[in-house]
Parts: sequence; C-alpha cells; structure tokens
Amino acid sequence: MRRRSKAPTSPLPQRDGIDPVRVRLPEDPEGVWGTVREHLLDRYAGAIGAGRVEDMLVSGRFVGTDGPVGGDEPYAVGRYLWFHRDFPAETPVPFPIGVVHRDERIIVADKPHFLSTMPRGRHVTETATARLRRDLGLPSLQPAHRLDRLTAGLVLFVVREEDRGAYQTLFRDRVVRKEYEAVAPYDPAVGLPVTVRSRIEKERGVMAAREVPGEPNSESRIALVERRGRLGLYRLVPETGRTHQLRVHMNALGLPILHDPIYPVVRADGPEDFARPLQLLARTLEFTDPFTGVAMRFESRSALSGLG
Repeated sequence: MRRRSKAPTSPLPQRDGIDPVRVRLPEDPEGVWGTVREHLLDRYAGAIGAGRVEDMLVSGRFVGTDGPVGGDEPYAVGRYLWFHRDFPAETPVPFPIGVVHRDERIIVADKPHFLSTMPRGRHVTETATARLRRDLGLPSLQPAHRLDRLTAGLVLFVVREEDRGAYQTLFRDRVVRKEYEAVAPYDPAVGLPVTVRSRIEKERGVMAAREVPGEPNSESRIALVERRGRLGLYRLVPETGRTHQLRVHMNALGLPILHDPIYPVVRADGPEDFARPLQLLARTLEFTDPFTGVAMRFESRSALSGLG
C-alpha cells in the first residue's frame, strides 16, 4: 500500500490561537472538478453559500504552499490548501486563566468556570487552549485531557507536539489521580462516604447523560468534607471518566451540585449567568511524569463560592 506523504507546514499562522483549516484535494473518479473553484463550491457552498466561497477566493483566503490560490487554477489531486474559517461571535468569559505550573514540556492551568477546554461548536476563540496559546506564545499547546466547560480547575496542557502522546496516555490508562470539590445540599439521610457505581450513557445531541441498567462503566468515591447549614462541601474522586459522571452521581444521591443547569432539570438555554457558576472544581492532579519519573502533584488555587 502506498503511504501518504506528510502534509507540508501550513503557510498561514494561527489566528486568535486557532489553526487554519487544512484541505487535501481528494481523488476525483468522476472528473467533475476541473478547477479548484468547482471543488470548493461543491465542498463548502452548502454550508456557507456559494457567494461566500467566491468572496474568499477573490480575497485570497484560500492559500497553497506558494501563496493565494485562484479559483480558475486546474484541479490537482493531493494538493493542500489552507484557510481560516470565520469564527462565531462569542461572549467573552470574564475570568482569567491561572497558571499553576510551567516547564519546557507542560503547562498546568487553573481553568475558570464557563470556559471550554478546547475549540468546539459555539466556543472557539473563547477557550482555554486558544487563550493560552495567545497569552503564552505557545502555538503548539494542546490539552492532554478535557475538563467540562462549566467545571473550574486544573487542566494539563502539553507544550510540544512530540510529547503529547505520552501525557495523553496517562489519562487514557487512568493512572492520573484526580480529586474534585463540590458544593451541594446536605442531607443526613445520605450515608457518606460512599462509592457510586453505575452505567452512564450520553446520547449525541442530548444535554443530559443518564444512568441505565447494565454493567457499570463509571465509579466515583464521594465524601463529606464540611457541613455549613443546608449545604455541604464534598470531596469527589472519579475512578473513571464518563461524561458528566460526578454530576450524574451526585444527582443520583439526591445531592445535585449547586447551580447545575442540567441536573436534575435541564434549564432553558439562555445567556450565561456568570454570577452562578456550577459549584464543581477540579482540585488536584497527581501523576508520575512519563519523561522524568518524578511524582507530580498540583493543586488548584481557585475556590468555590457556594458556601459563602
């Protein structure tokens, strides 16, 4: 089998911390694309409109290794093109990202509530990845794992592309110990500490994950740290990493996390209420560095506000 050659380096720099889109012109068995314009219209007109594709060609937004690409240039299988897509309008998240640790390989960031870890959907430039790339001047920075947008706390980022796999493997193999804090109602009838195991499924396009019958695929250890009136501060230790796992398990105990917009009831979509962040914080990260063999432990400098 013929191996595809490595893609050339993009001639376009990042914009607002976001890489350009790379396009490789595919095989054309039916011979319908005589020019670059014909392929780009076929590929993108349905999403952004033929007029917008034409405007981008005229303004030189599509770029090859030798510069802007003209729409009338002959179609060439395997040719690489790049362009920057138009970013959606985003409401700025009015909280800074803290940096707990920085060395030549990793950044441990203290992500605020409401900020996505990486670009996705409606959140592109207002993400921790894009912000840190811009602020720290590290265009290759990538997260080794994800932290839910509404959850605050520690996220491990990898500085160099060649180191990324080693750190991502730590999370894949579940050898990173993570500890969270949450503020939720206090109920003396709930026996704590407790280990919750259940099967959680999350359907694409559905906001809430749900527990279903079957072999457990999630496990969380939950303990009460402090009671203050009708509320409690809880320590949560996930042994697995299902979507919304801690939120689902706390809700299943009858202790939904304070200001959770999904559990137990999905709230109507609307503007962010930055004064009422989800009271869930990724407090600590512990792992053995795959390159140095040194035991690493990091603690968030943030604090939950729900207890007053």
